[in-house]
Amino acid sequence: MLLIDILKIVIPVIVGFIIGVLIYRIKINNKLKSAKEQAEIIKSQALKDAEVIKKEAEVRAKEKWYDKKSDLEEEINSRKKELRKLETKYNNRINNLESRLSKIARREQSVNDREKNLEIKQEELTKREEKLNSLIAEEKKKLKEIAGLTKKEAIERLLARYEDEAKKDGAKLRKRILSEVKEETEKEAQKVLATSIQRLAVDYVADSCVSVVSLPSDDMKGRIIGREGRNIRTFEKLTGIEIIVDDTPEAVVLSGFNPVRREIARRALEALIKDGRIHPGRIEDTIEKAHKNVEKIIVETGKKTCLDLALHNIPSKIQNLIGRLKFRTSYGQNVLQHSIETGWISGMIASELNLDQALARKIGLLHDIGKAVDYEQDGTHPEIGARIAKKSKMSDVIINAIEAHHEDVEAESVYAVIAQASDAISGSRPGARRETLESYLKRLEDLEEIANSFDGVYKSYAIQAGREVRIMVKNGEIDDSDADLLASDIAKKIESNLQYPGQIKVTVIREVRKKALAK
Repeated sequence: MLLIDILKIVIPVIVGFIIGVLIYRIKINNKLKSAKEQAEIIKSQALKDAEVIKKEAEVRAKEKWYDKKSDLEEEINSRKKELRKLETKYNNRINNLESRLSKIARREQSVNDREKNLEIKQEELTKREEKLNSLIAEEKKKLKEIAGLTKKEAIERLLARYEDEAKKDGAKLRKRILSEVKEETEKEAQKVLATSIQRLAVDYVADSCVSVVSLPSDDMKGRIIGREGRNIRTFEKLTGIEIIVDDTPEAVVLSGFNPVRREIARRALEALIKDGRIHPGRIEDTIEKAHKNVEKIIVETGKKTCLDLALHNIPSKIQNLIGRLKFRTSYGQNVLQHSIETGWISGMIASELNLDQALARKIGLLHDIGKAVDYEQDGTHPEIGARIAKKSKMSDVIINAIEAHHEDVEAESVYAVIAQASDAISGSRPGARRETLESYLKRLEDLEEIANSFDGVYKSYAIQAGREVRIMVKNGEIDDSDADLLASDIAKKIESNLQYPGQIKVTVIREVRKKALAK
């Protein structure tokens, strides 16, 4: 019973203990489970926090990296700029060194060339000295041979020989110098010659600057002068033309460079002489009337000339300038008639070559248009004519042909060459420019006579209306250097002995003929 009672006590205790242990274990397991769950939550939260921290660290690292990168790039760019500056300085120094080296090389080459030239000149001097010594020895030998001659005869022979050698050497030197400077001086020489011929020829100025007015009696001279010279002063002031009253019977001379003003003055003076009433008021009215009449003639002449040559669309200003050429002369030849004739000849040549006849006639008519105002403007009449054509907006072909018709500039078209030929044909034919046939033939004879007066000339021919003389020389007596010297001497003699318009070309022809017989 006691055992049962003990068991009753012990068993509940054991069961209670076991149950307590089980409950404890269950609680512990629950706590472990909740701890594990909590740990998992903490772990996942820690992982999330670590990821955020990692990302933030990466962002901060990237930001620092970008900042350092930009700083590095700026530093690199600045260093690149410095390097570029250094490179530029280096290149400049290299270029300077190269230029200095090239200069030094050129100077060294120049020094070497000079040394070579000095050596060559020294050799030439040595050769010349040897040649001179040989010549002296030869001359001494010849002097010994001619010792039988008198002193005067020996001197004459030596002088003649040295003179001949000097002429040949001079001719060779002259030919060489002329060939060297020909290209540089040809254009300037042509310009100077053309200007001199057109502007400074005495006969040309005399023909162009005076007009003679006949008087019914010498008493009219006093009336022209007027009381205390008031009439002549008024006349000269209004016309710009000088009245020359001299001892010439029943005539006074009007002098002035402007041909239109001179024509107005001539008409006005003739009208005053015919009317008989000469006083300042009447002079002014008469001059004004004469001016209107001359202007009317200029306009009508310009229009008629263009119609006669079948030329249209020519500006009225150019037509008026053409009309002014009616009162202009050149070597006694009326410039308007010369221009018309040149226009027709140009048209004929163009028709033969199947070219534009109207354009050729227009160029021929306008080639001397500068002469209408050459007394008012500076320059030669081709230059003035070209300026007028440019202002009138004419084609480049016409401008060049006008400017090149005296060969002052190079011809750029066939029409310019046609104008040159037509101008020469119209101006150089016998009788065109106040030259009688007798004087024309006399000039040709004088040219041939001057050429034939030189030693070594076989035959001479004056051609192209006396503008060229061709000279045939004897081959055995004249060599190439003598031919050049002969042409120069003949040209100088023609210049000093003859008076002629323009220029004369001297051509020396030396012909070499070789013969052989075939047997």
